[in-house]
Amino acid sequence: MADTAASPAFMVPEDIARLRQLADPQVSPTGSALAFTVIDPDVESNTYRRHIWLAAVDAADGQPHPFTGPGHEILPRWSPDGRRLAFVSAPPGNEPAEICILPVATAGERVVVCSWHGPVTELAWSPDGSRLAFVARDPDVEQYGQPGRAQEAKDMPPRRVTRLIYRLNGAGWTLDRPNRIFVVAADGSSAPRTVTPGPFQADGLAWSPDSSKIAFTSARHDTWDLDLANDLWVVGADGTSEPERLTDGGSVYARPSWSPDGRRLAYYVNSTPLENPRHRQVGVLELSSRRQQVLTADLDRNCQLLGLLVAPSWIGDQLLFSAEDGGNVHLYRANADGTEKPEIIVGGNRWVSDWDWAAGTLAFIAGTPTSTGELFVRGLGAANPKDGESEERALTGLTQSFADAISLGSPQRFLARSADGSEVECWAIPPAGARPGEKYPTLLNVHGGPFTQYGNRFMDEFQLEAAAGFGVLYSNPRGSSGYSEQWGRAVRWPECESDPGTGWGSVDFEDVMACVDTACERIDWIDPARLGILGGSYGGFMTSWAVGHTNRFKAACSERACNNLTTMEHSADIAGFLRSYIGRDHLSAPEAYARHSPVTYVTDMTTPLLILHSEDDLRCPIAQAEELFVALRLLGREPVMVRFPAENHELSRAGSPRHRIMRASLILDWFRERL
Repeated sequence: MADTAASPAFMVPEDIARLRQLADPQVSPTGSALAFTVIDPDVESNTYRRHIWLAAVDAADGQPHPFTGPGHEILPRWSPDGRRLAFVSAPPGNEPAEICILPVATAGERVVVCSWHGPVTELAWSPDGSRLAFVARDPDVEQYGQPGRAQEAKDMPPRRVTRLIYRLNGAGWTLDRPNRIFVVAADGSSAPRTVTPGPFQADGLAWSPDSSKIAFTSARHDTWDLDLANDLWVVGADGTSEPERLTDGGSVYARPSWSPDGRRLAYYVNSTPLENPRHRQVGVLELSSRRQQVLTADLDRNCQLLGLLVAPSWIGDQLLFSAEDGGNVHLYRANADGTEKPEIIVGGNRWVSDWDWAAGTLAFIAGTPTSTGELFVRGLGAANPKDGESEERALTGLTQSFADAISLGSPQRFLARSADGSEVECWAIPPAGARPGEKYPTLLNVHGGPFTQYGNRFMDEFQLEAAAGFGVLYSNPRGSSGYSEQWGRAVRWPECESDPGTGWGSVDFEDVMACVDTACERIDWIDPARLGILGGSYGGFMTSWAVGHTNRFKAACSERACNNLTTMEHSADIAGFLRSYIGRDHLSAPEAYARHSPVTYVTDMTTPLLILHSEDDLRCPIAQAEELFVALRLLGREPVMVRFPAENHELSRAGSPRHRIMRASLILDWFRERL
């Protein structure tokens, strides 16, 4: 009998709606159960459904299953006795978020502890179980209105701005609505009260083991917007005392966590925020003496990924943390006294995005180029590194149905030698259905940052490009994270006093071109006459830069790019950031900004160019797209600019499902027509 099983289909833009993601695993206090979040795009409502699921660590105790119903729940947090889960119900739109509690093992009513107009970004139980602390912004009266009436923009008073950083991409105005830490009784018997007064941002909350204090990070000094320092603080949880500063300024601290005995704090730290990029290290502060120690300097890897919300985790007298390494993200363990070199606990060719540990159970989410990530568990003891250790095993298969239905391409790793002899790590994905002896158009992708990395994780863009018949190339040029700090700092400007480099668009450009050259030499399915280039943010910069410095590419897509570094420096939500790479500000060294701005070389841009940008982008404001588009059009060229309304810098990753699908279709159609 003939085999009638259907062959897997190739991915198309509409399949973005099927990309399920797992996040935020939380191990119960007994180590026997897990709570985690499952995120599903919903095209019909044009939002994301977020459910909290439960899973038993022992597979014999049942399959993972949904715990919450409506589909807008995040931040699951176990009560100290393990009998209840607190979480945030965050419906889209202008409905208030609610902090809720549900019993886990028995049927019971959802208790609404409090509600809040605006996103709640952190949530934690006090160790004694009596209170909850959370992080949220003061309500935006322009968006949510005031009690009794709506507040329209035309009725708002003017805003008084006195500091450089007063807006944030995805959040909007922040100067009059800072992040604060609030404490509320777990039974909902009283209203939330802030413990971080004043017009200062605060986040990274961590309860002390005795429930009396909360540690956090905040920039509460006058020059915080100029020196970019962010300190460690501690405050009484009753809100009656002023916060106490634990560090003396000059560094950027993030995500503190208390040792079990309450005597130390672990954290991430960047010691020189005005000299980017730097590896973010794991450190420990002894509270009695204020003595600090960095544990990861010899590792020479970045230990806090961009956007990572998980603090270093205490396992007895050891710390668990992640680090980027050559296209992977691994989990490491180190002694808190720094007596031994950190060791890898979870390795391999994969990307660990999230983790948690309690009572001898380690849970983590790991993805690969063909999986958005599944939940894994293993035993990991606290008293002794070998106590309770066991082999890891997958606890979920919630993304497997997509992988079974869709034919996904696997990358081939290779090394390219750049112009100065440096080796650059690169990957290639062949076009779907490639036939031996045939040549195919190929797209070079450039990541953002630049201090980020491509690697062994799922990228819907790569799979869509390969499925559409394009070969896919990508690399980690100098300036990327995941390698030595020297590799990341190679693209600092020549004007820098410390570690001067060659600036953006120099050795990094040579590295991405080396990726193309080497691939064309070694990979027989690439058609060197049909090459395209694309990227977003810094990747958009590199795309714009490339078409101003070579005619090698027959088409390009520059997305959410920084095209004019001078105007970028004073209009972005992170005003002043570029001087940490350039070493000088744009007032004293305008030529350094212009020299490395793609728009400076616009007369040399003849490659067909698609310019994509989001209208609410505050990181790279839309004027960056407009400057390039207008300049090209005045030169008689035919650029195409596409603007996405109601989207920000995160369109490709977290934009509305419909816009993400439209964006993917636009890019593929652009390169189909021209390659």
